[in-house]
Amino acid sequence: MDRRRFLLGLLATGAGGSVACGYALAGHGTFLPSYIQTVGIPQFINTTPYYEVENVFSQDVRTEFINRGKYKIVPDATGVDALLTGEILGILIAPASFTDQAQASRYIIQVTAKIEFRDMHTNKVIWDNPQWLFREEYEASAAADALDPNAFFAQEANALDRVGTEFAKSVVSTILEAF
Repeated sequence: MDRRRFLLGLLATGAGGSVACGYALAGHGTFLPSYIQTVGIPQFINTTPYYEVENVFSQDVRTEFINRGKYKIVPDATGVDALLTGEILGILIAPASFTDQAQASRYIIQVTAKIEFRDMHTNKVIWDNPQWLFREEYEASAAADALDPNAFFAQEANALDRVGTEFAKSVVSTILEAF
C-alpha cells in the first residue's frame, strides 16, 4: 500500500509541476501581450490572376481567429490593438499521383503569401513571414485542365474553401502559438 501511495504522490507532484511549466495544449496557447484585445484583419491583397482567393482567405483567417474566442476581430486597419495583413503571392497546383490510365488522382495545392502581424501600440512586428508557404493535397476532380487553378476551383466547388480553411488554421496557429 505504501508503494501505491508513493507512486500516486509522484504522479500528483509531476502533474502539479507541469501545470506551472508554461506549456499549453496546441491550439490553446498564446504569447501575445494581454492588452491585445481587438485584431484588425483587412482584406488580403491578391497579386495572382485567380479571382476571389483574397476574399476567401481573408474571411477564413478572420473566422479562425474568432473561433479561438479570445479576440474581437474586425475587417479594419485602424482603431485596433494588432493588425494582421496578408498578400497572396502565388498559387500552384501540381499532380501528386496518377491512376493506371495516367490521369492525375491527387493534387498538391501550394499557396505562397506574405503575412505580417503588427502590435499597433508599439508599432512593432510581432510575427511575419514574407514567403509563407502552405501546401495541401486534395483528391482530383474531373477538371478539364486541372493544372489551371481557375479550372480546378471552378470544377471543385469546395477546393478553395478547404484550402482557405487549412491556410487560416496554419497562419493563426503559428501567430498565436509562436511556432
